[in-house]
Amino acid sequence: MLGSGRKEGCMPRLRHTVEQILAKLREAEVAMSKGQSVAHVCRALSITEQPYYRWRNEYGGLKVDQIKRLKDLERENTRLKRAVADPVPRNARHSEMLHA
Repeated sequence: MLGSGRKEGCMPRLRHTVEQILAKLREAEVAMSKGQSVAHVCRALSITEQPYYRWRNEYGGLKVDQIKRLKDLERENTRLKRAVADPVPRNARHSEMLHA
C-alpha cells in the first residue's frame, strides 16, 4: 500500500478505551510486582513497550472518571484553540457573502 506510512505486515493501529488502558496498566503492575520484565508483560498484553510507557506516564494513578474528564478537557481545549485561531467566525463570513 503506497503512501500509507505503514510497513507491510504491520497490524493496523488499535484504539484502546480508557477502561482497557487502565486494565492493562493494572495487569502490568501486578505481573511486574511478581518479577516479570516490562518486555514480557507487554507481549502478554499484546502491546509494545511504547504505549505502555506512554499510558503509564499519562494515566498512572488516575481513576477512570478522572481520565475521562481529562480527555473531555483536552478535546474542549483543542476546539477552543481552533476557534481562536480562526479570526473571523464562519457565521460572519457567511453574512458578509450574503450582503456583498
